[in-house]
Amino acid sequence: MDLASLAMFRKVAKEQSVTRAAGLLGRVPSNVTTRIQQLEAEIGVPLFQRDKKGMALTSQGQAYLDYVDRILNLADEAQQIVNPTGPTGVLRIGSMECTVASRLPVPLAEYNRKWPDVTIDLLTAPTRQLIDSLLAHRIDCALIAIPQGEWWLAASDVETIAVFREELVLLLPPGHPEVCSPNDIKTKSLAAFAPGCTYRMLAEEWLTSSGTRPARFAIQDVRSYHAMFACTVAGSCVSIMPRTVLDLMRHAASVVEKPLMKVDTYLACRPGFATPAFGEFREALVRYSDIKGEFDAAV
Repeated sequence: MDLASLAMFRKVAKEQSVTRAAGLLGRVPSNVTTRIQQLEAEIGVPLFQRDKKGMALTSQGQAYLDYVDRILNLADEAQQIVNPTGPTGVLRIGSMECTVASRLPVPLAEYNRKWPDVTIDLLTAPTRQLIDSLLAHRIDCALIAIPQGEWWLAASDVETIAVFREELVLLLPPGHPEVCSPNDIKTKSLAAFAPGCTYRMLAEEWLTSSGTRPARFAIQDVRSYHAMFACTVAGSCVSIMPRTVLDLMRHAASVVEKPLMKVDTYLACRPGFATPAFGEFREALVRYSDIKGEFDAAV
């Protein structure tokens, strides 16, 4: 087993095609096929299910891919640490959807102009899933929103710096009467991201803050802020999102707004993670930060 073979396996797994993977790797397909076969022989189990449609991972292959991701990511991190000639390699960034949409475009563009030798690999997911990926070494850093005292995250698990402060706004359908408490909400459900999203958790907490949650109130899972906004405009749901995201969609339609609370967005990394590529990314975010923050091991 060597890193080159693992890299080929990962590329084939993600492309589900030897031909496409070989083209991206600059290899001939027969060479990639041979490496995959040698890897399967060494491990002793089939990693792919081969058919006319392509190459799909077996259950063993899916489990193996998780370890391969971590091994290759750690190898890249080690190379950057022991030979820090400057920001190079791959920087794997995880982020909440809202931060990608409203906060990252300008600093990422600036970063890319300044450090073109760094490849940015960007993943979007809710906070809980991002933390899991960070601790499993699948990503290098993450932009998350997580309240103080969360029981599932130990204070020593990550280092954080607060970089952005978001105002969460309750959105109500057009024409909805003024809302002073959750009991004033007339619609039947909350449109929100899947469990693991901090904003969803805060929304649910707010809905129960009056002491009783209406039995008719349900959660409707959606996959984007645009879907959340559309459901609210249609009158079927209420929703909660950062004002910076709402500002991107105001041209589409009108909604009734109620400011609720402010929540910080943190840049999180594993303790001691300090590649040149990450260091420069952190500095880029700090330049655009609306919070004066310092690293704190406690979230």
